[in-house]
Amino acid sequence: MVQFRNLDEAPAFRELRGLKPADLRSTLTAEAVEARKADAGGGLTFSWAASDAGDETIGLLCRLAKEQELVEKYRLLASGQRMNTGEDRMVLHHLTRGEPAGPVIRDGRNYRAFYEGERARIADFARKIHSGSLTGSTGKPFRTAVQIGIVGSDLGPRALFLALETWARTAGRTRMSARFLSNVDPDDADGIFFGLDPETTLFILVSKSGTTQETLANETLARDFLRRRGPSGLDPSRHIVAVTSETSPLARNPGYLDSFYIDDFIGGRYSSTSAVGGVILSLAFGPETFAELLEGAREADERALSPEPLRNPPLLDALLGIFERNVLGRPCVAILPYSQALSRFPAHLQQLDMESNGKQVNRDGKPVAYPTGPVVFGEPGTNGQHSFYQLLHQGTDIVPLEFIGFLENQGTLDMTVEGSTSRAKLNANLAAQIVAFAKGQDNANPNKRFPGGRPSTLLYGRSLDPRALGALLAHFENKVMFQGFAWNLNSFDQEGVQLGKVLTKQVLAGGPLDGALDALSRALGIR
Repeated sequence: MVQFRNLDEAPAFRELRGLKPADLRSTLTAEAVEARKADAGGGLTFSWAASDAGDETIGLLCRLAKEQELVEKYRLLASGQRMNTGEDRMVLHHLTRGEPAGPVIRDGRNYRAFYEGERARIADFARKIHSGSLTGSTGKPFRTAVQIGIVGSDLGPRALFLALETWARTAGRTRMSARFLSNVDPDDADGIFFGLDPETTLFILVSKSGTTQETLANETLARDFLRRRGPSGLDPSRHIVAVTSETSPLARNPGYLDSFYIDDFIGGRYSSTSAVGGVILSLAFGPETFAELLEGAREADERALSPEPLRNPPLLDALLGIFERNVLGRPCVAILPYSQALSRFPAHLQQLDMESNGKQVNRDGKPVAYPTGPVVFGEPGTNGQHSFYQLLHQGTDIVPLEFIGFLENQGTLDMTVEGSTSRAKLNANLAAQIVAFAKGQDNANPNKRFPGGRPSTLLYGRSLDPRALGALLAHFENKVMFQGFAWNLNSFDQEGVQLGKVLTKQVLAGGPLDGALDALSRALGIR
C-alpha cells in the first residue's frame, strides 16, 4: 500500500535539513558537465552540473523519492486512481499522449480510446478545413483561427503555438494563422479582431463547463463582430466550434459548427495535449505536427516512470527544487529559455506550478508546516539579462534558475557578424550566464563583485521542433506533479481562484455588498 505522508515525516528529509549547498566554484567542472546529465526524451538532455546539491545531497534526495514513493504515486495517478482528492476525480492528462501505466477503463469507458477518438475527429476536421471541403457560411475557406479561452485554455496553447510558429513556417507546415483572445477586457478583443475577415475566420470557444464568465463574454463579442462586420448572409454559428465537456450547454449545440470534447479528469493547466490545444495546433500547423508533439510528451512521460532519479529527469528536477525550497529556504524559481519562440512558456509554467502547488493544506485538508510551491517567473534570454539578471547576480536573495537552450535555429535567418553567428552569440551568452551565476567574480570594487553560488539546471536539445516541445511541456508537468506528491498536496484542484469569482458575481448582481467591496466598486465605476 502506498502511503501519503507529509514531507517532514520522511526520515531522509530530516537528514537533508542539516546539509549546506555545495561550493559551485569547485563543483562546476568539465567532468561534472559530462557526468551530471540524463536523457529527457524528445531529443532533450537534462543537466544538473550547475546544481548546488552535492553528492551526499543527491543521495538523500534519491532516498526521499523512495520514502515518499513518488514514482509509485505517479503510477497510481496514471492508472486512474482518484488522485484529485479535493474534487474526488481521476487525473488523466497523460492519457492524451499514451498509456504510461496501462489502460484506464472506468464505467465502461476506455479513456485513452476516448481521447484518441477526439484527436482523430480533430485531425479529420482540420484536414477538411485545409482542403477547403469545409468552409465558412459564405463559401470562403477559413484562413484564421481565433481561440477564445481563459488561462488554462489560453496560456498553454498560446505558448505552444508561438513556440512552433517559426519552425512551421520554415518546415512548410503552416496551414492557418492563429490568434488568441483571453482577457475579458474589451480592448483585448478589439485588438484581436482588428484586420480579421469575418468570412474567413473560425473561432474556437474553449470552456469545459460551458459557463466561464470571461469566455462567454468574449464569445458574445465574437458573434457581434461576425454579424456586424460580415455580409448579410454570414451565419455566426458556422464560424464557431466549441471545445467543452459532453455535459456542458455547448455540447452538441446547433449554435456551433462542431464540438470537441474533454472531461473533468483533465485540468485546464494540464490540457494543452487534449482538444484544448489540439484543435488550434492542428488547424495552424496540421494534425501531423500535433501528433509529433504528443509523441515527445509520451517519451518524457516514460522517463518519469524510472525508479532511479538519476535517470528520471522530471523527478530529479523536482527533488532539486525541494532541496532549494525546503532545505535552503529559497522561495522563487526563474525559468529562462534562450529561445524567443518560448516567449510565453514561462507564463504557462507560472500557472502550471503556482496553481498546482500553491497550497497550505495537504491532500487531507490539514495544514502543512513547511513551504510548498515557489513563485515562478521568467523571460527569454538575452532580454532577461538586461532586465532582472541584476538582482539574480547581485541581489540579496539566491534564486534557483532553470535554463532552456537549443543548438540550432528554427528559421533560416542568421549570419556572421564580428566573427560569430547570432546563434553562437545567443548560446555563448547562455553558457556564460550559467558559469557566471555559479562561480561569480571577486573584485576590489564591491559594485563589481559577483558572489556566485547561484545554482541552475539546463534542459537543452538540438532544435525546438514539435517532439522536443512536447517533451519540454511534459517534463515540467511531471516535475510539478512529483513535487506535489513530495509535499503531500493535491496538485489538481484550484480553490484559490474561486473566492474572487464569487465576489465578482456579487458585484455584478447589484445587491448589497461588503462595505469595502462596495466602495471599491463605486471607485471603479461599476455601481
